[in-house]
Amino acid sequence: HAVDSKVGEVLLYYCYCEVKDPEKLCAWQKALCQHLHLTGKVRVASEGINGTVGGSKVATKLYIEVMLSQPLFKDILCQEDFKSSAGGSQCFPDLRVGVFKEIVPMGIDPKIVSYKETGIHLSPQEFHREVEQYLSQASQGQSDTILLDCRNFYESKIGHFQGCLAPDIRKFSYFPSYVDENLELFKDKRVLMYCTGGIRCERGSAYLRSKAVCREVYQLKGGIHKYLEEFPDGFYRGKLFVFDDRYAICSNEDIISACRYCGTLWDQYKLCSSQHCRQLVLTCPSCRSKGLTACCPVCQEKELQVTSRASGQTLKEECECTRRRPRVPIEDVSRRTLDAGKD
Repeated sequence: HAVDSKVGEVLLYYCYCEVKDPEKLCAWQKALCQHLHLTGKVRVASEGINGTVGGSKVATKLYIEVMLSQPLFKDILCQEDFKSSAGGSQCFPDLRVGVFKEIVPMGIDPKIVSYKETGIHLSPQEFHREVEQYLSQASQGQSDTILLDCRNFYESKIGHFQGCLAPDIRKFSYFPSYVDENLELFKDKRVLMYCTGGIRCERGSAYLRSKAVCREVYQLKGGIHKYLEEFPDGFYRGKLFVFDDRYAICSNEDIISACRYCGTLWDQYKLCSSQHCRQLVLTCPSCRSKGLTACCPVCQEKELQVTSRASGQTLKEECECTRRRPRVPIEDVSRRTLDAGKD
């Protein structure tokens, strides 16, 4: 049965548009995915739709055709808007389709900061040229540009653009506060923003623009995903983090991150072994074999306690990692200029 065949792909896409009846769109979307045996996550809101789904190549091809012919998206969504990577339905535990306030959780009412106020979209080629120029200027210590990674720290840790500023934040909903706390940093700057598939930049750039401090705000159209299709050996180094059971996809052999315990080069995430914790940890095979499988000593200890206790209690994300990290980091503006040229 071709729709169920194991060799498949994972699609990532979003579409901002006015949805009069999100509940209805949600029900239609759920039925469509079930019919095609697709798994994954789809967020529907009055501002549009955002999905990542996996299935056989036959199924994903049909899915794209149906999506492109849906009257709601007909003139907005195009073939190019679907980013695909090798995978399949096995990349997700199940199918989740739901109605939300925002199609990407930034935590700011879409009525207040709208996707319609977004930055200037740059194609992968244009973005590549901008980054090239930025890196050569930064190496001479004279750049008026910030290359901003809009993703979370665990995403940028295993792969990012050279010379980028990658905020040490755990969730995209902390991004607005990050901007607020670091306004001085963005003053009179040209900002080049990027994220995985482009969607976080749509709202992130709109938020940054609403502060009226930057000279210009640009964003990478189609995100890192589309950039890597054109420039697998470009200025993006390392792996691309994805929110499914694969954790990362790679376009080059670079490893830019290290094992949390011994420091050897390692970039394959596993969930912290402590039951209550949902954090990801980089721990290499040799450290794992020594039992170093938690995200931090506190969790490692807890794991031992929890195993010997009834599992009725859930202790969530209260470990050293979470406690040690400020929710919203404040960047040192004077230091930034010196570091820009470095990777």
